[in-house]
Amino acid sequence: MRRSVRILGVGIVLACGMVGLAARAWAEESGAEPEHLGFFGAAAESITGDVYAEPSRWRPLTLGTFFSEGWDEAWASPVNGSGGAPRQGWIGASDGVFYRLGIGTYSYAEHWADNGDQNAGGFTLYTPLSRRLEVRQDIPFVVSNKGSSGNSYHTDFGDYTITPRIMLSESQNLSQSIGVAFRTPTGSDLNGNQIAAITPGYEFWANAWRGMVVRGGAFMFAPYGHNSFADSGARNTFSANLAAGYYFTEHDATPFGDLVFSVGSTVSQATDDRGPNTTTLIFTPAFRTHLGRNWYLLGGVDIPATEPSPYDYQPTVGLMKVF
Repeated sequence: MRRSVRILGVGIVLACGMVGLAARAWAEESGAEPEHLGFFGAAAESITGDVYAEPSRWRPLTLGTFFSEGWDEAWASPVNGSGGAPRQGWIGASDGVFYRLGIGTYSYAEHWADNGDQNAGGFTLYTPLSRRLEVRQDIPFVVSNKGSSGNSYHTDFGDYTITPRIMLSESQNLSQSIGVAFRTPTGSDLNGNQIAAITPGYEFWANAWRGMVVRGGAFMFAPYGHNSFADSGARNTFSANLAAGYYFTEHDATPFGDLVFSVGSTVSQATDDRGPNTTTLIFTPAFRTHLGRNWYLLGGVDIPATEPSPYDYQPTVGLMKVF
C-alpha cells in the first residue's frame, strides 16, 4: 500500500513537472510571459526579429499599464481582429496601429492650388521600437509644381517629417495610439514647402464584425517660424479622418490577398485669424491587395467635396513591402 502511494506520489510530481514545463513552453510561445529586453534590446528585436512568428507572441496592452508595460518589450505583429480583419494601412485613412514596413508612393494632383498640376513621389518607413513606441518617417523625394502663384514648374525635395507614435492600448478588436509629427523645412518655398510644424494627433482602429474595419483620427497642424507663415501661407488647421473598409479575401489568395475596398473622409478647418476659416472635405475611395511574398499594391483617389478645393482630384498609388 505504502509502495503504491509512493509510486502515485512520484507520478503526480512527474506529471506536475511535465505540466509546468508545457505551461512554460506555451507561455514563451504565446507571449504570456514577455521578455524584458531593455530599450535598445527591444528596439533591435522589434526591427530585426521574427515578429510574425506562429503562434503569435502578441499580447494585449491596457491603458492602465501605460507606464509599466510594453516599453522594454519587443513588438510583435498583432493577431487579426475577432472578425478576421488584419491590421493594415490604407491610403486616405489614419493608421491607429503599428507596422514594420516601407511604402513608396506617387501622386498626381490636377489643378493643384489652382495653378497647374502637382507630381509628388515619396517613401514612408514604419519602424517599431517596442510594444509601446514606433517611429514613422515620411521622405518626400520629389515634389514638382508651380507653387500657388508661380509661372513655371519647380522640382525639389519636399519637407521631411518624422513622427514618434505611442500605443495607448491594444486589444484584439481595438487599437488606440497617439503621436506627434515633426515637419522640417527641408523643401523649397517655391513648391509651397519649407514649413516647420508640429502635428499632435490621436488615431484608432477597430474590427468588431467580420471583415469590416473602422478607423479614424484627429489632428492639429501647428506651423511655427516666420518663413512658415510669410512665405508659404501655412495655417493652424484642425483635421479629422474617418474611414471604413471591408476585407473580401484571405491573405494567401494572391495576387488578390487581403483584398480590401475602403472609403475615407477627411475634414479640415483653419483655426487662426490669418485668413478665411473655410472648411475642406475630401473623400478617398481606395483599395489594397497582397500581391505575394509580403508585397502589396495600394491605390486611392482624393476627391474634394467643398469649395474652394486644394485640387480637382488626386490619385495616389503605392507599392509596399512588409519586412
